[in-house]
Amino acid sequence: MKNTASNRTFITKNDNVFSIILQSWIVLFIINIKDSYVIIIGMENNDKRQHEERTEEDGLLYGRNVVTEYLKSGKRADTLYVSTEEDAKTVSYFKALASDSGAVIKITPPAKLNRMCGSDRHQGIALSAPFCEYVSIEDILNKAAEKSEAPFIVIADGIEDPHNLGAVLRTAECAGVHGVIIPKRGGVSVNATVHRTSAGACSHIPIARVSNIASAVRELKKAGVFCYCADMDGTNCFTTDLTGAVALIIGSEGFGVSRLVRDLCDGAVSLPMFGKVNSLNASAAASALIYEIVRQRTI
Repeated sequence: MKNTASNRTFITKNDNVFSIILQSWIVLFIINIKDSYVIIIGMENNDKRQHEERTEEDGLLYGRNVVTEYLKSGKRADTLYVSTEEDAKTVSYFKALASDSGAVIKITPPAKLNRMCGSDRHQGIALSAPFCEYVSIEDILNKAAEKSEAPFIVIADGIEDPHNLGAVLRTAECAGVHGVIIPKRGGVSVNATVHRTSAGACSHIPIARVSNIASAVRELKKAGVFCYCADMDGTNCFTTDLTGAVALIIGSEGFGVSRLVRDLCDGAVSLPMFGKVNSLNASAAASALIYEIVRQRTI
């Protein structure tokens, strides 16, 4: 067996079959058949993919407001890093916040924090914790029921920019949305950038991550929730009845709501445009539509 340390390539020989493992996840079988070589590419090993999924969901949050909101939410955390330059009052404050989360406190030099965060914008505070503890759609519906309110849900159908998703989550939390649904694939997940952009709001609002947005829409409709997507060709949101149990679907930045999801919706709504630019970005449109729903629900 040959082990090349630089690229972690392993070659084994068994009679006329060579098995080559590249990067621990691609397997090539080179088979000698009558002096001709047949190459078979094996399936990807799950270990690397599972590792990527774990690192996507766990990481480092930084910035005073983001860390404060996360710790106030009561969610579990691993380690709280506080800069050696912080005064005793600040250290005491964050230690008290972290006590309920089970986080270990580490006083850390600023230069090390810079390296850990990849930025000097940490404000002397960082937290090792899961980016998000996802819930189910049923949990979101139950939250509305516990408040004796008609469900109000926002669905992000393929939003790819973490700044847009963070802004949508911030607006949704401020507006009293019961939960947000995002896809497992085909859109950004909750990460450190989403946390910062949401100003910590994603630590407080329930977020469900689903395998299929279309299936999620079907589930909500079975539960009596009317689903409306944001679409330039939709009816004017100000003249559409958006009261009662409602889900608002915001599409991706480049392509909008997917065709299948749009076809499943009970309707499409739009914002009137009066300028020369004929559209808003995803988070701006979401904010305006969310608060129109709030307005109708409260009059």
